[in-house]
Amino acid sequence: MLTPIHPAFQLLLALLVTLAAISDLRTRRIPNALVLAGSLLGFSVQLFLFRLPGLRTAALGFGLGFILYLPLWLLGARGAGDVKLLAAAGSFLGPANTLTLFIVAAILGGVLALMIVLIKGRTRQTAANVAVILSDLFRLRRPAATVRDPRALRLPHAPVIALATFAILAIAIRGS
Repeated sequence: MLTPIHPAFQLLLALLVTLAAISDLRTRRIPNALVLAGSLLGFSVQLFLFRLPGLRTAALGFGLGFILYLPLWLLGARGAGDVKLLAAAGSFLGPANTLTLFIVAAILGGVLALMIVLIKGRTRQTAANVAVILSDLFRLRRPAATVRDPRALRLPHAPVIALATFAILAIAIRGS
């Protein structure tokens, strides 16, 4: 369930994730300056509009976004820019909406990844890689097969976060 999203946050967040998605598609990088500016803006606008409760909301959303993607980065399943982008988005959204964004991005990312695997005809190789990853995780080892492998199929994740953001913003706008 989404909590209300202030119109200023909707616009600024849409701009942040759009710029991140464009950069990720073009360069496979999300600039630190962009996510830092986005985070500072999220905290500042929260503080300006809602005072200390807003600052708390920004901090909780930022922290949750960071914590949700940090394990995926440690396992090699996400880039550091993805972690920072979800944290920055969290500073605008607060914790409840950040969790919703995480879930929508996971579902959307899974569907898009499956489509890419099917289109590229890499079902068998992907299944073998998943088996290796699960085996390594079961043995409490860092997976040998990660997205950092140059042979891996890759899906830039900032566009996934952007699409998930637009989906929850559309729901929030419709609900208000």
